[in-house]
Amino acid sequence: MQSSSQITISKAALEINLNFMRSILRKDVEIVSVIKGNAYGHGIEAFVPLAISAGINHFAVYSVQEAYRAHAVANEHTEFMIMGYVEGSALKWAIANQISFFIFDVDRLKEAIGYSKELGVPAKVHLEVETGLNRTGIDEANMLEALEIIEANNGDLEILGVCTHLAGAESIANDARIKQQLRRFNQYKSQILAKGWEPKYWHTACSAALLSYPKSRMNLVRVGILQYGFWPSQETFIQYLTSKKINSDPLKRLIAWKTKIMSIKQVNQGEFIGYGTSFLAAKNMRIGIIPVGYADGYSRNLSNYGRVVVNGVRLPVVGLVNMNTLMIDISEVEDVKNGDTVYLIGGQEGEINISVASFGELSNQLNYELLTRLPHHIPRLIQNN
Repeated sequence: MQSSSQITISKAALEINLNFMRSILRKDVEIVSVIKGNAYGHGIEAFVPLAISAGINHFAVYSVQEAYRAHAVANEHTEFMIMGYVEGSALKWAIANQISFFIFDVDRLKEAIGYSKELGVPAKVHLEVETGLNRTGIDEANMLEALEIIEANNGDLEILGVCTHLAGAESIANDARIKQQLRRFNQYKSQILAKGWEPKYWHTACSAALLSYPKSRMNLVRVGILQYGFWPSQETFIQYLTSKKINSDPLKRLIAWKTKIMSIKQVNQGEFIGYGTSFLAAKNMRIGIIPVGYADGYSRNLSNYGRVVVNGVRLPVVGLVNMNTLMIDISEVEDVKNGDTVYLIGGQEGEINISVASFGELSNQLNYELLTRLPHHIPRLIQNN
């Protein structure tokens, strides 16, 4: 079925990004691909098989719904961990399918043990400890009770890993807080090892910590934004370039978002374009009509500010972005015609591109927010280049 736009995902770019990360990590460190938020907008169903083909065998999701989707397109050897929401029958499903999940409070621990006994299958869990983010995680006040429960129900649980979430490793402003978190994590680690338990994985590192905090890498890293070719922040990007004394970005963006011009028309000087009076033609203009709008993830905030690329030329959005339509000024490009490709994100290799960062700056959205808001209904297609 034809769609008004499509997203393409580059296999070659993913391989470049994974090789970049592997060059930083020790050989014994396992990369877990974080695919929450519909694989950061890249599409779970498209991205998971692609990542598997690139050598990734372990994925992290936030919810059981994401786990269902990823599990359906993976192979029998693929591992998953659910970092956030899962309860009731969904928790039972995860245990039955040997999908691991985070334990971050005593209630979830007890619930998991109950389902494990019912199924006769040990629950694979990652014990999340509170080190200073103050979001989820078992804190010091409840740690002793949790350890006692685990010890009393040892056959019903497999403590696969121990982990924590860091509080903003992408900013030097959080440096003291991050280092304190790592110290607290190591205290928990000593407490757990003193019990005689040896979990397979110890993990604290996200994309930003992987780059900036070597002590956070341990033997597993949870990598999200970095694998897709984006830096966690401009600060981490500049810090890396400076430390390596280089001036070129080693990462490659996987994603491109494109559509086509569906209609072209002349607008006379003095006429308004689109709804209302937000754009008045100061001269005779030629405009292209694009079948994409805010219902497709193109923010209304980009009205009269957004940019697209057509035939290697960056062109402005004019008038208000509608629900399913936007207009661009093609007056300065004579050879534009109906059916020509329009890049909303990305562009042809070696030509002018629309970066997600610039797209986001114009709409006041973070990379993370913009990517995860790309609607599920837009087709995701894999490209080898």
